[in-house]
Amino acid sequence: MSRIRFNALQETLHRSPLKVVQNEKRSTLFGQNVFNKHAMQQYLTRSAYESVMNAIEHGTKIDRKIADQVAVSMKDWAMAKGATHYTHWFQPLTGATAEKHDAFFESINGSLAMEKFDGEQLVQQEPDASSFPHGGIRNTFEARGYTAWDPTSPAFIYETTLCIPTIFVAYTGEALDNKTPLLRALQAMDTHATAVCKYFDKNASKVSATLGWEQEFFLIDDALALSRPDIQLTGRTLLGHTPAKGQQLDDHYFGTIPSRAMSFMQDLEQECMLLGIPVKTRHNEVAPNQFEVAPIFEEANLAVDHNSLLMDVMQKVSRRHKFKVLFHEKPFIGVNGSGKHNNWSLTSDNGTNLLSPGKTPMKNLQFLTFFVNTIKAVYKYEELLRASIASATNEHRLGANEAPPAIISVFIGSQLSAVLDELENVTKGKLSPQEKTDLKLNIIGKIPEILLDNTDRNRTSPFAFTGNKFEFRAVGSSTNCAIPMTVLNTIVAKQLKEFKIEVDALIDKKGLKKDEAVFNILREYIKDSKAVRFDGDSYGEAWEKEAKKRGLSNNKATPEALKVKVSKDTIDLFEEMEVMSKIEIEARYEIDLAAYTKKVQIEARVLGDIARNHIVPTAINYQNTLLENTKNLKEIFGGDYKNIAKEQIELIMTISNHITQINALVIKMEEAKIQSNRSIGLKLAENYSNKVKPFFKEIRFHCDQLETMVDDNLWPLTKYRELLFTK
Repeated sequence: MSRIRFNALQETLHRSPLKVVQNEKRSTLFGQNVFNKHAMQQYLTRSAYESVMNAIEHGTKIDRKIADQVAVSMKDWAMAKGATHYTHWFQPLTGATAEKHDAFFESINGSLAMEKFDGEQLVQQEPDASSFPHGGIRNTFEARGYTAWDPTSPAFIYETTLCIPTIFVAYTGEALDNKTPLLRALQAMDTHATAVCKYFDKNASKVSATLGWEQEFFLIDDALALSRPDIQLTGRTLLGHTPAKGQQLDDHYFGTIPSRAMSFMQDLEQECMLLGIPVKTRHNEVAPNQFEVAPIFEEANLAVDHNSLLMDVMQKVSRRHKFKVLFHEKPFIGVNGSGKHNNWSLTSDNGTNLLSPGKTPMKNLQFLTFFVNTIKAVYKYEELLRASIASATNEHRLGANEAPPAIISVFIGSQLSAVLDELENVTKGKLSPQEKTDLKLNIIGKIPEILLDNTDRNRTSPFAFTGNKFEFRAVGSSTNCAIPMTVLNTIVAKQLKEFKIEVDALIDKKGLKKDEAVFNILREYIKDSKAVRFDGDSYGEAWEKEAKKRGLSNNKATPEALKVKVSKDTIDLFEEMEVMSKIEIEARYEIDLAAYTKKVQIEARVLGDIARNHIVPTAINYQNTLLENTKNLKEIFGGDYKNIAKEQIELIMTISNHITQINALVIKMEEAKIQSNRSIGLKLAENYSNKVKPFFKEIRFHCDQLETMVDDNLWPLTKYRELLFTK
């Protein structure tokens, strides 16, 4: 065993016993470090509290004097809990979070000092942040960027810093983050969903999108991870032969959580409770060393912030437990990768889940309205929805018989499919009293009973209805939820807007009753969107052929999938819904292409380095040992040595062939990179996808074959059996 692997394994084996976290009641810990309603009621004046709540609930502006009051109260609350600094916490277009810490400390005349934090510092900051991706929105010499307070997401304390969730915009007003478009999309959803909701509840005044994410991840011992350059630089293993035992026995899934992992999770959950992240579920996932945590549903903006915060906290907590967290969608071949299922629904201000049937036909008609409109939106914009989860990392997972394919389809189950089929045959135009009665009692009225017994789940579907919500299963584990949530809420809001226009037209121009108009439009939507509904096995080749016949897209490569982001239809959609301008859309497209290219480029560099500087020298070393052994056999046995050393000679030749192939392939890959780098933008990304990336699999094959031949004592990289089965 190589010295690097030996040292890493020794450190792992000699971990000191981990202290078990002593948990208090979750309810007493929850939100202690959050400037939530309870904290605001304690620290704010009544007028300041009401002003903040109006901003949260109705989007009203906060007066500067009120902002000063809020800032002082927030500072006092934070300092009472040990905070010394504050930061505007935002989500730039890197997909991660960002923060710049400033002390509350201010000097006075050079000899005195005080703690200061006012409304100006709370509401707006100028962090510069010129090196963040901007897609051409701003020049380096005109790099002013501003963070602005988002009162809808409460401030929180992490360690000794008061963190204030903010948006991030350019000097000229364009969004430079993932949060601003999300907030706009949620506003569009509120506007148009509320308008439709009033058909069924005249008192409805607000509709909120909700989100419940399921975060999958791997835990790897940090000493072992440090011995792998590929994990350190790319987040995944570019090389590594699959172990004899992987996940074949399904013994890890929902099994007993290993003690070190449990200690990490207990610590993590305690941190989450203090930060108001309502984590409820933890369990082993399918692959060895793979786990999942999931929270209770929240309003989508807060849920997105909490997921981003959770990923930050997980990295910090894992270091305390000598782990490295891997969020990469496919860190290991041969075992399942990681996703982040986004469970999405809509809730009105009276607490009604609009995607859940009720006790009356009217409530069930409301359910069907939002249910069918969502399916129609997904059908119309399936290619855009696919683009929202496209990345260099998620590309490894989609369609790998462990995750949904790149084809977007909707699973609703056989019972609901039967309901929609019946509705499709409803008489067009005015309905007789008998038809209305039959429709409401025999079809609409039975929906709750149908769903009560509908326990089916289709794990192969990328977008599945699961009782009272849609589960967007194709989202990658490293993805910022804001990106797919912005697209999903925008397309459904647009569809609801069109639905209301069409229903009102039938009422005003055709003289139909409201229910008749709704039935007529839903009937057409069911027909129009039937192609996107699929309840079968999405992994099968038969579905790929069938989807093509239905006209559904199948964009497997990321550069191909991203093209729709700058199509005329997409630009028209986002501009009409006031979610993003053309400039903002095109900037994000450029950033996505560049991110894809750079990630593949980095992987190519790392792979070439490991193959040439680690694998090949090790193989030659072992080959020299075999040659020396063969030479000694010749000296002892003379002419008969060839028969005696037959296996050694064959092994020497096999190793030589793999070494030759590795060197030749790395040279060709380098040449492909040079040729690719002569292009820019989409062409550059396509070149890396089509001309550079294919070498990865070939180089890996020869390296992994050598792993099975070379003496284990010499092999330089920590092996899968060591990485995946640490306790």
